[in-house]
Amino acid sequence: MRNKLSAKSVAVIGGGPAGLMAAEVLIQGGVQVDLYDAMPSVGRKFLMAGKGGMNITHSEPMDPFLSRYGARRAQIKPLLDTFGPEALREWVHNLGIATFVGTSGRVFPADMKAAPLLRAWLHRLREAGVNFHMRHRWCGWNENGALRFATPQGEHTANVDAVVLALGGGSWAQLGSDGAWVPLLAQRGIPVVPFQPANCGFDVGWSEYFSSRFAGHPVKAVTVTFTDAAGRFHHRQGDLMVTATGVEGGLIYALSALLRDEIAATGAAVIYLDLTPGKNLPRIIAEIAHPRGSRSMASHLQSRASIKGVKTGLLRELVPPSDFANPEHLAASIKSLPLRLIAPRPLDEAISSAGGVAFEALDECLMVRAMPGVFCAGEMLDWEAPTGGYLLTACFTSGRTAGLGALAHLEYGNI
Repeated sequence: MRNKLSAKSVAVIGGGPAGLMAAEVLIQGGVQVDLYDAMPSVGRKFLMAGKGGMNITHSEPMDPFLSRYGARRAQIKPLLDTFGPEALREWVHNLGIATFVGTSGRVFPADMKAAPLLRAWLHRLREAGVNFHMRHRWCGWNENGALRFATPQGEHTANVDAVVLALGGGSWAQLGSDGAWVPLLAQRGIPVVPFQPANCGFDVGWSEYFSSRFAGHPVKAVTVTFTDAAGRFHHRQGDLMVTATGVEGGLIYALSALLRDEIAATGAAVIYLDLTPGKNLPRIIAEIAHPRGSRSMASHLQSRASIKGVKTGLLRELVPPSDFANPEHLAASIKSLPLRLIAPRPLDEAISSAGGVAFEALDECLMVRAMPGVFCAGEMLDWEAPTGGYLLTACFTSGRTAGLGALAHLEYGNI
């Protein structure tokens, strides 16, 4: 293939994991690869996502892994069949980066950092011959079919044999994922599902006192339960974070798609917090009913039920004052505290986005059916998944699929 394709050139637009993976596949296939990005450097969102520990993928069995992609499971499965979590982990090892599986099943680099992985990867790509063009914002095509880019030096055009678009979703615009590409594809008749926030926080409408006192406080070791519109019961344990306007964090992100859709359908979503997952209701009732003497209620809750700080604040915020005099009512709230979520936080605050180019507009190689030679990959596709390595895994594998698709298109044409 190398000899036949050596005269071919492919543009990869977008320097996130999907674009970089497409570029790697393409350069290994023997074509000339030029990668363009609007930002001054590539991988900015990748580096930001790794700030608290670079979660690359997840080690759970494939069936539950696939379930994380919800309504797009059928479209993501073929991609993961060819390059799944184990293959991704081996790919990382081949960069000289060791990995380990955390207690949650998540897979991390040994040093927990994204920067060494990205540096090693970029070195390999440059050594292989990928040409990088920074501060090149894609502006679509001109009347002759050439790619148009706005640069600090003025407009630049490029004629290529194929293009892989890996332009990101609609969240974190300051890092490059601003969704500015949507009208460029829509005007070509390519269906794009409107963006929505995913892995996002939600507004509650706290009182001013609670917000000023507890914003930024983690709520540790709680259980969240939620019954979705289909009657399915969801139960997760972990931590969440109180924000100035509501809640966010891993427990919330895991349910964010369901919560967002519930709010869109009914105007609100109610989750229930168990503030003491290790203690059953009868025990909590007995502890609260124990005479407290001259101690304050806050001191009593702390000593008898291990409720303190932000958890006490949540009870004061959400439970009627009269219930504090009734052990059964207060215990019921401690074990199942209703929290009404009224709106998702804005898209640009979300970790990721739902929506994007509809899979129905693409073939199995992620080529746009109406535009042979144009491929799409990464978060600009219409899928979503919770945090936990699922986002990155799908970005990597979709970039690889698009790169292989572009090579096949150049080799065999539109078959």
